[in-house]
Amino acid sequence: MPHIQINNPLPGISGLLKQYPHTCKPLCDLAETLLRGASTISSADRELIAAYVSHLNDCNFCHSSHASAAACHYGNDYAPIDWVLQDPQAAPFTPKLKAFLALAARVQQGGKKVTESDIAEARLQGATDDEIHQVVLIAAAFCMFNRYVDGLATQAPREREAYRESGRIMAEVGYIRER
Repeated sequence: MPHIQINNPLPGISGLLKQYPHTCKPLCDLAETLLRGASTISSADRELIAAYVSHLNDCNFCHSSHASAAACHYGNDYAPIDWVLQDPQAAPFTPKLKAFLALAARVQQGGKKVTESDIAEARLQGATDDEIHQVVLIAAAFCMFNRYVDGLATQAPREREAYRESGRIMAEVGYIRER
């Protein structure tokens, strides 16, 4: 049961964005910029980072939504998402993506948990300052989004299938759209 009255049937952040349109635009603009804006990191990998941080924060709605968007970018393939949940360092990702996931996990634990060696590893794998900035900002923003969704105890389906269509829309259309 949500902690506040939500006057629409939409799950997770979707219901909050519809109910509170004054916060919808800045939050959606942020998601659009972070996950679909100009970047040398693919949208698929940025969605995977968002899904991973959300998983680490135990936020089912955000994890499932962004895992579905990532899967859509990966050709409707959930294998990369499943790998990241099992062991991202053992997954068949590039060393650079593995460094990004490790960095995102540090940010999820707390900003001061990020060490010089985390940054050095990302750089060793070819990460630029802009990419390091993006990964840290995505991880930090998703900690906020996760706490917003779960701090108000929004309702969300548990099964993966319930998120396929919204994931497709996020991947193909984006975050700035009529709600």
